[in-house]
Amino acid sequence: MDVYFKKEISYLFGKEEFKFDVAETLFSTFAIDHGTDILIRAITPSKPKSILDLGCGYGPLGIILAKNNPQAEVTMVDKDLLAVRYTKYNIAKNNITNAAVLGSLGVEELKEKTFDLIVSNIPAKIGDEAIAKEFIQEPYRLLNPNGEYWIVVVSALNRLIPQVCNMNNIKVKEIRKRRGHTVYKINKPIGKN
Repeated sequence: MDVYFKKEISYLFGKEEFKFDVAETLFSTFAIDHGTDILIRAITPSKPKSILDLGCGYGPLGIILAKNNPQAEVTMVDKDLLAVRYTKYNIAKNNITNAAVLGSLGVEELKEKTFDLIVSNIPAKIGDEAIAKEFIQEPYRLLNPNGEYWIVVVSALNRLIPQVCNMNNIKVKEIRKRRGHTVYKINKPIGKN
């Protein structure tokens, strides 16, 4: 057993039960975070070939998407190396064969990769500038034409997301609000860089 291990969390999605090992200091170690839950249940299937889970934590979003999109190659990144370690454990624990995780501050380690689908539960405490650059502008650049970027934020960030998108000529749509969280979907039109 890993020295940082806290407990195992179970999560039912569709007819599938997922199990996640969590470490003591990681985000949302009591249960799957409410924002993550509302986001994964809001995403509509689009048969992506490539998926990015940005700020994956211990891996629930990317692992569920990998299981439900066997045709896709899933890349999961987090700046926290303990989160990366636990995502590796959870990929194996859930018998996922089409996902990989790496340590990366934002998208900086992804080089020239692009994605059909990007997902993120955006951390609220990193500041407006970091959110704008690292969680909206940079990931948007990695979206393939016709790609989708699904995000969830705490309600305190509702002013920021549309504002940053409008300033950068990024099309954003509010999808769902529930108990202090909002899900947004960003589309990248064909012909847009």
